[in-house]
Amino acid sequence: MELAEPQLLDAFAYLLGALGILSCLLLKLVGSPYGRYASPRAVCQLPTRLAWALQELPALVVPLCLCAGAEAERLRRWPNRLLLAKYLVHYVQRCLVYPLLIRGGKPVPLYLSLLAFLFCACNGYLQGRTLSRYAVYADDWVSDPRFLAGSALWLAGLLINLHSDHVLRCLRKPGETGYKIPRGGLFELVTAANYFGEVVEWGGFALASWSVQGGAFALFTCCILFSLAQEHHRWYLEKFDNYPKYRKIIIPFLF
Repeated sequence: MELAEPQLLDAFAYLLGALGILSCLLLKLVGSPYGRYASPRAVCQLPTRLAWALQELPALVVPLCLCAGAEAERLRRWPNRLLLAKYLVHYVQRCLVYPLLIRGGKPVPLYLSLLAFLFCACNGYLQGRTLSRYAVYADDWVSDPRFLAGSALWLAGLLINLHSDHVLRCLRKPGETGYKIPRGGLFELVTAANYFGEVVEWGGFALASWSVQGGAFALFTCCILFSLAQEHHRWYLEKFDNYPKYRKIIIPFLF
């Protein structure tokens, strides 16, 4: 018997969570293959700005196309509109604004951009289709403590992420090369303040949406970013003798 689309979306969400855990294990075994860790012998690479814009594009375009469809009746309700808006705000910034602000940056291997493109397309469909077609919320969901707390976390995470990206961009003056220790903001407490912001952001989104799809996205994000943060932390400790030993990896005061 064929599964209905809502069941398929649930199943795909569970698969996404499982892939996040698997990706975490793989990153621990083989390490990150991009940025400062990328092999200089990689054959096919994309310029950093182009790679970021292209690989994030489906996360923005796919939900917008779904919103324009005749079956997007759930978007008549404010909870669905606000939740989808949270998702889209992030990717408008990440796809259209962030690439223009990048200063320098190492080329990105083509296969990594393709994997990111595929993830963004699949997750864009998962979140967009769920919120525009199937997610059912009461009209007063926007006053529910879960929605309010999740929205506050989402906004806090977004702002932390934006500020941390700004700190990283300003590390080098024009013409400078090499790596420096980030200073200021939550970088005084953790190595990966930008990743911490994104974890908080999507954790808040999952809480506000109270859905398996939002939870799966948050879990996938945590698995990837926790692994990358651990690798960054080790790298800084090895490269800089004066790197602050009190800094945690990604969660202030805890981890």
